Amino acid sequence: MTETTHTQTTPPEAAGRPRSPEFRLVVDALRGLRQDLFHGAFAYRPMPRMAVDGPLTRHLTGRAREYASWTPHALVAAAGVVAVLAEAASLSEGRATQLVSAFLVLVPVLLTLARPVGAFWLSLAATAVTSAVGDSWSSWPWLPGSFVSHLVVLTVVAIRTRPRTAAWMWLLTTLYGVWSVTVFGGDHYDTDAAPMSILSALILLAVTVRHTRREARQEVTAQQTVTEHERSRRTLLEERTTIARELHDVVAHHMSVVAIQAEAAPYRVENPPPELEKAFATIRENAVAALTELRRVLGVVRAENYEAPDAPQPTLADLDGLLANVRGAGLEVEKAVTGAVRELPQGVELSAYRIAQEALSNTLRHAPGASARVEIGYVLGGLGLRVVNGPPPAPHLIKASPGAGHGVTGMRERVSMLNGEMTAAPTAEGGYEVTVFLPVPTATGTEDEA
Repeated sequence: MTETTHTQTTPPEAAGRPRSPEFRLVVDALRGLRQDLFHGAFAYRPMPRMAVDGPLTRHLTGRAREYASWTPHALVAAAGVVAVLAEAASLSEGRATQLVSAFLVLVPVLLTLARPVGAFWLSLAATAVTSAVGDSWSSWPWLPGSFVSHLVVLTVVAIRTRPRTAAWMWLLTTLYGVWSVTVFGGDHYDTDAAPMSILSALILLAVTVRHTRREARQEVTAQQTVTEHERSRRTLLEERTTIARELHDVVAHHMSVVAIQAEAAPYRVENPPPELEKAFATIRENAVAALTELRRVLGVVRAENYEAPDAPQPTLADLDGLLANVRGAGLEVEKAVTGAVRELPQGVELSAYRIAQEALSNTLRHAPGASARVEIGYVLGGLGLRVVNGPPPAPHLIKASPGAGHGVTGMRERVSMLNGEMTAAPTAEGGYEVTVFLPVPTATGTEDEA
């Protein structure tokens, strides 16, 4: 007995059939219509209060400031009152009809404060009712009050929603006007469907332009924030790369000295024991291995066109040359040294030199014509450095150069690397002060009297 397996296949044209671009466009449009005007149409969305940090409202205080935040709500209510007055002036019937028409004109406007999309649908429905109960033959299908009310509703809803919703509201309003005139407007002398379509298009276009400009401004602000963050991050990385290069040169120099001294030490001792020769050989091998590894790891931070300096990295002993250089550039600077001058680790001296260099450069850029003072304090357990400048004389021929604070970022990075402390802030006299403390173990170096 043979079993037969039946496989049911779906015609290729029924499943997986590619859709035309026009069909997808219509489907997307209908999906957008449902999302904008049908889904959650009567959801509660109260109008937020106005911010009071504008050029005029920021000066208000107390209750006046609180009342000012309700300005948008008051404007909407005032527009509703105008629509009611226009409706009452166009009707000549009894008081009951006028009250009903006024109610139908006012409610959609007020509803925009809480349920904006629902207010649009209510305004269309109220327009049909007021045109049915009214006796005004001067316009159709919008009576004067309904005309004003619907324009206010379109404007407020467009401001509170997005441009696509405004486009849908305009399209439905135009279709409603065309349908009303075609079906029921044959006996009327005039129609305001065309004025409503044109005027609402202009208003909604203005609101859309306002939306677009605000979104563009927000996007530009966000991009500027990201750009500034990336610029600061790049500056920090560049500063760290510079520090790594300098420390690479410092450490490589010291490791080379260790390797050379370890290799030459056995020849300075007559008949050295084998254990001593072996120990020096081990020291040299470890120094060479450490130097090789250091160059391999830290060498990646070098730029392609970077060349190691021929001279050693600067220290505090070279500070006089730096001061002479800035004096030649027109900066009056004094130097004061306190405490017992001693040799510090080269990384500490290099960082102190670079910090003083950057602080003096900032003085030249941001306070041209001002005087500066560099104070170095050799204290127990560390090195203190203070660079302070006075305010620039006014008026001065050279304008200050604006900066982004990247120099201060680099100084902080160097201090943080050495577990130090730093403050940088304006002084009470109008100048600027940079104070740094770099910790140094007390056993380091040999202290000499100043």
